[in-house]
This record gives sequence, C-alpha cells and structure tokens, in this order.
Amino acid sequence: MHKSISLGRYVKKRNGVPLGAPGSLQAMLKRSFGAESFYVFWQYWNPIWGYYLSRNVMRPLNRVLPIWLSILLTFTVSGALHDIAVTVIKWQATFFFAPWFTLMGIIVLVSKLYNISYQGDSLLIRSLFNLFYIVFSFCLTIVFQRMYG
Repeated sequence: MHKSISLGRYVKKRNGVPLGAPGSLQAMLKRSFGAESFYVFWQYWNPIWGYYLSRNVMRPLNRVLPIWLSILLTFTVSGALHDIAVTVIKWQATFFFAPWFTLMGIIVLVSKLYNISYQGDSLLIRSLFNLFYIVFSFCLTIVFQRMYG
C-alpha cells in the first residue's frame, strides 16, 4: 500500500465501491468469499480494519521482519485486539481470537507458499473453500483450547 493512500481510496480499491456507498457490504462479501484463494480473501475482507492494520502493524513490522513473519504477526495482533474488545465487553479475560487468527494467518501463508488457488471454479465453490478455511481454523482453535486451555 502506498504511504499516502487515503482510507476512502483504499476501500474503493478493495470493494470496488466508495466507502459507505450502497451495496458496499455486499461487494465486500462477494469479493472476499469469491476470492481465488484464501490469501486473496484477506485482501478484500473488512477493508477498513485492513487499512489500519496495514498502516499501523504490517508496514512497520515489514521494515524489520520478513514478509511472512509480518503477515503472521499482523494476524496475531488483529486477533489480540479482538480478544481485548471481547474482554472489555464481557469483563472477563478472553484468549480465543489471537490463536484463531494466528492459525488463519498460517493457512494464508501455506496457501500462498503452495499457490493454492481455485480461480477457475464457480463463485459458489470459491466461497465454500474460503468459508471452509475459516470454519476449519475456528474448530481447530476450539479443539486446542479444550485440550490445552
């Protein structure tokens, strides 16, 4: 991401429609779930959150760390921020999202490393693949939590 890109331009680039425009949620869902890989899924998912993670976590980390580690740590930070939000709302310590998001980050990196793509498949099949990775990592996180938590 270029240093001076605005949030509005970033969202339009990711969603194809301006920030807050009618249909922006549907565009994000269609582009993200219909993405050709799990790696690309995350380029479209929640572009506002992605913008701030990119500017404030990913880019600073990438100045001193390899890209793969920057990606993984960005997923972990995002999960940790979700854990903090849930902890504040429930007023009970939560440690679920950081491991879950870290696991999704690992899947992203593996899918990129092995060039796992379903580009030629229908929107439905691409959506099912992307949803599978999210649900699989969620279930695996629950299993780990029960085994070690």
